[in-house]
Amino acid sequence: MRYKVLGKTGLKVSVATVGTWAIGGSGWGAVDRNDSIRAIRSMLDNEVNIVDTAPIYGCGVSEEIVGEAIKGYDREKLIVSTKCGLVWGEGAPKGGRDISSKSIMKEIDDSLRRLGVEYIDIYHVHKPDFLGTPFEDTMSAMMKLKESGKIRHIGLSNFSIEQTEECMKYGDVEVIQPPFSMIDQRERSVLEFAKQHDIGVMTYGSLGAGMLTGTIRELPDWDPKDMRFVFYDYFKEPKFSKAQKLLKSLDKIAEARQVPVAQVAVNWITAHPLVDTALMGVRNKHEADENCAATAWELTAEEIAVLNEAVAEYERETPADGSPTKR
Repeated sequence: MRYKVLGKTGLKVSVATVGTWAIGGSGWGAVDRNDSIRAIRSMLDNEVNIVDTAPIYGCGVSEEIVGEAIKGYDREKLIVSTKCGLVWGEGAPKGGRDISSKSIMKEIDDSLRRLGVEYIDIYHVHKPDFLGTPFEDTMSAMMKLKESGKIRHIGLSNFSIEQTEECMKYGDVEVIQPPFSMIDQRERSVLEFAKQHDIGVMTYGSLGAGMLTGTIRELPDWDPKDMRFVFYDYFKEPKFSKAQKLLKSLDKIAEARQVPVAQVAVNWITAHPLVDTALMGVRNKHEADENCAATAWELTAEEIAVLNEAVAEYERETPADGSPTKR
């Protein structure tokens, strides 16, 4: 396993992070709880030291599964990342977003309970809300939690550069979590801003929600509510065909190296200079082992150049729209 320093936090993080959106089950098809626990533990046993989750993933289910999976591991060597700001149930605002101080103070205790931990290493504001909550109020709550010891570092997920700058006026912004992959570079400028300010970068969607594993070769016919349809635009035309063209470049390298396509994609993003650690969703032990095996070798400079050109061609042929920081 390779490691990088997560910006100004000083945390030494594995280049792969356990991603747990899918194991919440909601909008991701059938998910087996025991398989999910085995998957998380397999990644930890392969020297991954950071797990990312969120309350909204399955309305608490993902956090509970993570809490069960990490039992027995050395807490001081494990980095736990979760989020606040997306709520559900009675009293939740329309759209489910609430980043007010009052909501955050309630959410933190619920997350600590579900995870079975006394503190959270990285606590992200999941998204700005639709309520017009001042970022001063949000960051005031986050700073109080940091001062109390309930959280150690403050992160922002799906925030624009302008929103990040506003939050920086009122507290410590130490980590960001934007989408980023070979087929989704809408937020590249946000990553570049973070690097300029020594803010740690955790990326999600690192394997294109499965597209970059090479297992999806035909236009999918999923439930329209499937989160891959809802959140990503490359599972539909015209981007689907362009993504398939990009995959051919990965296929050639994978064939030459006799490794699965997914390992090529993992290698590319974990080697990227703008990325400190990449979230990798896993739902079973096989997926976990494949992700970790990719960190045992490295792409050559020539291979990276070939892939970067393929990515650049994909970018030229597909419109960059639908930024998650603007919805």
